Amino acid sequence: MSITKLVGQIASWLQKEGPLSDIVVSSRVRLARNYDLIPFPNRANKEQLREVISKTEKAIKNSKYLKNTLIIDMSDLTDIDIQFLVEKHLISQEFGKPKSEQILVVSDKEIISIMVNEEDHLRLQCIQPGLQLLDSWRLINQATLELESQVEFAFSKTWGYLTSCPTNVGTGMRASVLIHLPALVITKQIGKVLQAVAKLGIAIRGLYGEGTEAYGNFFQISNQVTLGYSEEDIINNIESVVKQVVGYEENARTLMIKENKKVIEDKIWRAYGTLSNVRIIDFQETLDMLSLLRLGIGLKIIDKIDRILVNRMFIITQPAYLQKLEGRKLEPYERDIARANLIRGNLEKGENKDV
Repeated sequence: MSITKLVGQIASWLQKEGPLSDIVVSSRVRLARNYDLIPFPNRANKEQLREVISKTEKAIKNSKYLKNTLIIDMSDLTDIDIQFLVEKHLISQEFGKPKSEQILVVSDKEIISIMVNEEDHLRLQCIQPGLQLLDSWRLINQATLELESQVEFAFSKTWGYLTSCPTNVGTGMRASVLIHLPALVITKQIGKVLQAVAKLGIAIRGLYGEGTEAYGNFFQISNQVTLGYSEEDIINNIESVVKQVVGYEENARTLMIKENKKVIEDKIWRAYGTLSNVRIIDFQETLDMLSLLRLGIGLKIIDKIDRILVNRMFIITQPAYLQKLEGRKLEPYERDIARANLIRGNLEKGENKDV
């Protein structure tokens, strides 16, 4: 089925705010599951991979959590389509590498999605706004248990759920939080904070997860260990660390305003002025400017627009997303012009929302 439906659709987690949304953008819980008696994808032949797809599609038809889902055959997609799905946080970069016998399942509001035949047979994920790891876990766990009532997953009484990578054995769960830390970056405290977090056995990654850079002052914080802990233990540990980091960011913001209020106000209003009048802008500069705008909303310096709109612009101004919105392939220069038009239009709509 075509991904056209996803182009004009804004994911549920981008339409509202959740707990601590000032600093925490989103929470994601991902579960790895494999069918019993079928080799992991990296060892399975095409017939076995097709069997995985068939079992999954059959189970989804009987699922109340996955009604009206979009099922996408990954082999039908262009490079731009694949990058578009990465930018929407629906697939990993690894899943986007050309392979056969892979499908993506997306629920109607993009709350739940399933990568079929990635590193494991199933990679199920749930994304919610703000700090909502426990709610995300409960939702994806219910959907997974519903599937498990129809199929048999590879499970050991000793080790828990069996996965392709040993680091996922046990719960098979990765709980991650996308967090915005501009004040810690501006005040040059970010290195010290991230080092402290890493010593707790917590992974810190970039905007798109494993192996990516931290653009726009966004960082992903997630668990590294899945074996020997319950899902609730893992989530409690991550949430505890995230709340500490949120506290550090809040303190940095308070100190920054106390000592350099005019300088910070100037940076934020310059960013707002640039974005409101820009005619050509690349994505890196867009991230930097939107990051300052988001900080300005949090500090109550900017009240013309809301944070939900800024979060949305972070997603829709990405290179592939822009090209999907335009309905054609764009050269880099054309993308920069289209991005500037999109930003100005959205800011104008945001300012006039109450008119």
